[in-house]
Amino acid sequence: MKKYFYFLSFLLLITSCTEDIKFNNPAFQTLKDNAFWRGSSYHAETATNGVFDIEGFLGYEKISFQLPNPEVKTYILGVDNTSKATYKNTLSGQESEFTTGEGRGSGQIIITEYNTVDKTISGTFKFKAVNVDVNAQKQEINFTEGVFYKIPVGPGAKFIIE
Repeated sequence: MKKYFYFLSFLLLITSCTEDIKFNNPAFQTLKDNAFWRGSSYHAETATNGVFDIEGFLGYEKISFQLPNPEVKTYILGVDNTSKATYKNTLSGQESEFTTGEGRGSGQIIITEYNTVDKTISGTFKFKAVNVDVNAQKQEINFTEGVFYKIPVGPGAKFIIE
């Protein structure tokens, strides 16, 4: 009888152990000044002015990339105004905007995949952006280990995590 009790206890123990797996597909995340930042919504599309935009949102915060096209390649930031990254916080009392551009900031955006069939884009990024307010206390912000993965592309294409 003891054998059956131990066997049933062991069987119950094995079946009660589960592993919850959460997939980040799609995803937009990075380290913002060494603190984890994960977008709750994101999208990519060609804007009316012809540039290609990739955006990730978390509450009042937004990270956006402006590229000439979604071609698979490395885009260097801080060289011109064609390829640039911007971070905005629109929370009342904490408003700020940091950007890269010609002679401002540095970094790179690497497009690793542009899937025209599934209409998604993936890549990595890192950048240092400069505050547009020269009188602000914080003058630079750093983003490292950034990843955007299978972001929906298209007019009005948005993905929101609930």
